[in-house]
Amino acid sequence: MDLAERVEALPTGPGVYLFKSKSGRVLYIGKAQNLRSRVRSYLSGGDGRIRVPHLIERARDVDVVVTRNVKDALLLENELIKQHKPPFNVRLRDDKQYLALRLDPRERWPRLTEVRRFRQDGAQYFGPYTSSVSMHRAVSDLRRILPLRSCRDAVFRDYARRGRPCIEYEMKRCAGPCCGLVDEADYRELVRGTALFLRGRSSELADQLRERMERASREERFEEAAESRDRLAAVERTVERQQIVAERPIDRDVFALARRGGEIEVHTLHVRDGRVVSVHSYGFSDVRIDDGEVMSSFLGQYYAPERGRELPLEVLTSTTVEDDGALDAFFSEQAGRKIALRQPRRGTRSELVAMAMANAELELGRRLEARHSLEAAGEELRQRLGLRAFPRRIEGYDVSTFHGTLTVASRVVFEEGRPVRADYRHYRIREAAPDDDYACLREVLQRRLARAASDPLPDLLMVDGGKGQLGVVSAALRDAGLEVDALGLAKERDDEGPAPRVRRSRGLKAERVFRPDRKDPVLFSPSSRALLLLQRVRDESHRFAIEFQRSLRSKLGLTSILEELPGIGPGKRRALLRHLGSLRAVRSATESELAAVPGVGARDAGTIRRFFDALSRSAEGS
Repeated sequence: MDLAERVEALPTGPGVYLFKSKSGRVLYIGKAQNLRSRVRSYLSGGDGRIRVPHLIERARDVDVVVTRNVKDALLLENELIKQHKPPFNVRLRDDKQYLALRLDPRERWPRLTEVRRFRQDGAQYFGPYTSSVSMHRAVSDLRRILPLRSCRDAVFRDYARRGRPCIEYEMKRCAGPCCGLVDEADYRELVRGTALFLRGRSSELADQLRERMERASREERFEEAAESRDRLAAVERTVERQQIVAERPIDRDVFALARRGGEIEVHTLHVRDGRVVSVHSYGFSDVRIDDGEVMSSFLGQYYAPERGRELPLEVLTSTTVEDDGALDAFFSEQAGRKIALRQPRRGTRSELVAMAMANAELELGRRLEARHSLEAAGEELRQRLGLRAFPRRIEGYDVSTFHGTLTVASRVVFEEGRPVRADYRHYRIREAAPDDDYACLREVLQRRLARAASDPLPDLLMVDGGKGQLGVVSAALRDAGLEVDALGLAKERDDEGPAPRVRRSRGLKAERVFRPDRKDPVLFSPSSRALLLLQRVRDESHRFAIEFQRSLRSKLGLTSILEELPGIGPGKRRALLRHLGSLRAVRSATESELAAVPGVGARDAGTIRRFFDALSRSAEGS
């Protein structure tokens, strides 16, 4: 049965349809009130969108899932997009990389905590915050106005046992619930005010504070009235810093879409009480569906229940949403009230959309400019280094040792000039001698290349080092029967001749790029975009390795660290402890005292002493 015959056999009810390629890969997922009519429009040309022919050229089959209504189809569509990641759909990335604030009113003394996931656990969530700086600034402002506790439960119990509050109380950034300096009713008022403030309902909070101040004044509780007055003034000062965009204090979310070819930017404005309280942009590449369908899919994923976002009274968009009424039904059910979904043409609403559109165009322009810069850097690398392919995906490796012990390695991945942290890897050295840099690198590369079938190789493999390290890379690739472009990046040694130099924090050092089968290094201008890209990869791989090593040092005890020292076996460890009496004595012993231990020679003593001296310096610097 060909595709046209398959379409004619489809049901006429609501549901989700999945276009598939010849290999069975899902190309596009959509929803419809009438599945047969909707899918038929793709084949008949009645759809009219310029990108549909590209989809139909590759489609060989279509599957459908029938649902009770179009709202259920919207929810299913979102789940299937996350599962299949079809190339013709836009997919909103998960917010787990963003910070949010959690407040659980069910606790006796609630506090704000930082989280990275929204959960359906009965607590209130605020965010996400795309910048930790903006989130901490918001919390700092808030604690001066509404001083909830910030300490962990164990610390709270400790101060309660002592009977005196911490310095946060003295700074008027905590109400002192640990020591009974605020009763539960008043603390609950602080919790409610905090939720109002973080929801953007500052005018409602101000009204409550004003009412409380006046009531306390009438009842001659002047100290309480003064406290409410000061909090009211702080709220009003904070609100003045926010931009007023509407005379009517209505909550709105505004979405604007800017497009250049297959590149799309969706910009969001969150307006609460007539003021912009947060903004964010989402970029998508190689988008092959039209703007209305993009916006519909984006909104469905943006307000998905697991994201925990609160729906405002109005949702404004810059483009007509194509959804057969699914979003209206979905929004109303989720919010428990009617949500207005509009594309405004004039008035204050259209001005808000125009503001969001201007920001979307700006962010799209910046992203495309950055991509142009990246493409120039990649092309420079390809031409200057004779690479087989444009280096869109780069893997960088670095080996790090701490005075001959705790040797680790790192892999970082950059794609289109951006770090792909989900693909980063740490390596503990298992077999190679920890002080043999070449052997350690060989072990890591052999382990990596052995997984080439399940973990595809990059366009460019880069190692921190010169000819020696690059030789190890070339040998590992040759032994594995694989061909991948590789290079080594190394700073010039002090005894080498003049070359273009790169300013570093500790002076001027030239950067040299080594390639297999080339005697001399390739030298780039210090301002070269290609060189800056390589430096970013190298510096990130070094940072990631050092970070892992530090975490291991913090987890390992002294005995475990002695086990990591090369040349210090079980017999020597027992001799050290027996002769010096304790682990602390081993650490503080001089080199001569260590050398006097039976079975521990002068070389071992020097190794141990240098290691612990470096460990002490590291602890002082951290």
